[in-house]
This record gives sequence, structure tokens and C-alpha cells, in this order.
Amino acid sequence: MTAALAAGFALSLSLILAIGPQNAFVLRQGLRRLHVGPVVLVCCLSEGVLIFAGVAGFGAIATRAPWALEAMRWGGVAFLAYYGLRSLHVARTATEALDTGGAATQSLRAALGTVLLFTWANPHVYLDTVGLIGAVAATYGAERWAFGAGALVASCLFFLLLGYGARGLAPVFARPSAWRVLDGIVGVTMLALAAKLAIWG
Repeated sequence: MTAALAAGFALSLSLILAIGPQNAFVLRQGLRRLHVGPVVLVCCLSEGVLIFAGVAGFGAIATRAPWALEAMRWGGVAFLAYYGLRSLHVARTATEALDTGGAATQSLRAALGTVLLFTWANPHVYLDTVGLIGAVAATYGAERWAFGAGALVASCLFFLLLGYGARGLAPVFARPSAWRVLDGIVGVTMLALAAKLAIWG
């Protein structure tokens, strides 16, 4: 069981470390110190549902329905390309800096709606978190739930560190140029992921 737990932890961490729209949003909330707790909680709960679905057998179902994976693939290409282009546009035109002393300008409802969109409308979530983790968990037989638990612990730990650890970077992001660099990196990464998904699947 310990081996399955560690394997699930390692796989989940390797998947979630890549920059994505959800991670970028959590980082931005952490830098602004806006609704960090609720946003991180939504991310963790969503990961729990998705990992549970994968371990319970969604990965096997998706394997038997190639059309579903193909639909998710091209939906992912569109989603990632749009977000990548949007981020590059913001990187080129934004003049915003981090105002650590100002009042919060984003409502809790808006923050939760955005993180839910970035989490559930991103097909990569289903391909990686549900499909891949579910498929690998199935190889552990009776210990697949320990594998899933390890994957969930890694995801929650990552979101906690990303949301609350970002505060240490606040002085850096007091400059507009830092935001432009961040958005530029996110944009290039999203377009690269879209291209990879379109070409290699």
C-alpha cells in the first residue's frame, strides 16, 4: 500500500507541475491575496472528484470509447489555443502591477466561477487526471485507492503551496513587467500544449 501511495503521489505531482490555466489562476490569486482559501479548496475538491472518477473506472470506459477521447482532444486544442493567445495579448498590452495595499476588486463568486471554468472546461484535466491516473491506478488492483489517495495528497499540497507560497513573490510582481513575463510564459506554454495535443494527441 505504501508503494501505491508513493507512486500515486509521484505521478500526480509530475502531471500538475506543468503550467496550465488553473495553476496560473491560483498563482495570480495568491499574488493578489484574493480569496486564496476558497479557490484552493475548490481545486482540491475538484481533484478529489476527478481522481475518484478515474480510480473508479472512468479511464477504462474512455478506453472503450475512442470517440470521447478524440472529442476531448480537439476541445482541448481549442481551449488551450484560445487561452494561450489571450495570455499573449495581455502580456503585450497590459500595464497592470500588483497593488498589495489596495482593496480586493474581485468578488468571491467571480473567483470561484473562474477557477471552476479553468478546472472543468479544460479537457487536459480529463485526459491526465481522470484518464491517465485512472488507467495507472487500475494496474494496482486492490491498492488502487491507495494510489488515488497519494495522487490527491500531491495535488492538494501543490495547490496549497502555489496559493499561499506565492505571497513571497509579491514584491517582484509589484512591477508591470513581471506580470507581462508571467502572462507571456503562460501563453507560450498553452500554445505549445495545444500544438502537442493536435499533432501527437
